[in-house]
Amino acid sequence: MSIKQISVFVENKAGALLAITSVLAANGIDMRALALSEASDFGIGRMIVSDVYAATTVLKDAGFIHSISPVLAVAIPNVPGGLNEVLKVLSTEGVNVEYMYAFQGKASEDAYMVFKVADDIHAASVLRDHGIRLANEEDLARL
Repeated sequence: MSIKQISVFVENKAGALLAITSVLAANGIDMRALALSEASDFGIGRMIVSDVYAATTVLKDAGFIHSISPVLAVAIPNVPGGLNEVLKVLSTEGVNVEYMYAFQGKASEDAYMVFKVADDIHAASVLRDHGIRLANEEDLARL
């Protein structure tokens, strides 16, 4: 049960991120989550959005280089140790986390963590087998 994440190359200069968010805002696309990692000349903005097709279309039309990849959105109990328990399950089952970032849902007491793993089908199965709730696109739309 993966969701789609958009990764956008962002020049490491003033106003570059603003240009991306302006395109999305002007087209009514809501960012549910955003993570930005940087290198010396440019970085990668990773985002979960309300409408992947519309976002990729307007980003392409505006000249932004981007890609789509599957990620897992996992509901994490918003208590001390909540993330630790999820990571313990993944580690015990041999699932390597390539990267992750978090966001808080407004309609839930849970926090959400986006995980990028090599095999999202296996990781989703492992998490479900341990009673850990995964969020799908519809769940995220309600947040």
